[in-house]
Amino acid sequence: MTLLLKQLFNFIKLLNSDTDTMPLAFGLALGLLLGFAPFFSIQTAIVLFIVFVFRVQLGAAFLSAFFFKFVAFLFDMPAHHLGKVVLEMESLRPLFVSMYNMPFVPMTRFNNSIVMGSMIVSVLLFPFAYYGFKAMIIAYRAAVVARFKGTKFWKALTATKFYNWYVKYDDLYGN
Repeated sequence: MTLLLKQLFNFIKLLNSDTDTMPLAFGLALGLLLGFAPFFSIQTAIVLFIVFVFRVQLGAAFLSAFFFKFVAFLFDMPAHHLGKVVLEMESLRPLFVSMYNMPFVPMTRFNNSIVMGSMIVSVLLFPFAYYGFKAMIIAYRAAVVARFKGTKFWKALTATKFYNWYVKYDDLYGN
């Protein structure tokens, strides 16, 4: 539980900072893939591998995965219909038969219509989610953070010794 809270606080801290938007936006977009994938599957393992190996904000990925799990649940019926259409295509049948006979590929549960439809939807939405989240982060920083840092409250808070102590402590031990 504390790990999740720590990641959430780091996400909020990075969202309000002047750091690069790529790790946040990429983490949020990977959360889309995590949210639409089945929990115990190879797809989840691959996305988690990407999250842990590359420069991605972990809190953003888990936060958006939590949100997109509910969205994916709402899209189960359209995903079922899309997956059913793809799985019943006669031209793809030899591909699916050879994939099912491979060693680890059946563990992806690609032969389930909801899993197939959700995977297609999430992969198609991934680039749009990345650029959309990136634009929203930039807009949030320009509108909300810049306006908040111009308030008298923020200026009074940054003038206190406690705030200076916190900044020094965060520089030394925060990362």
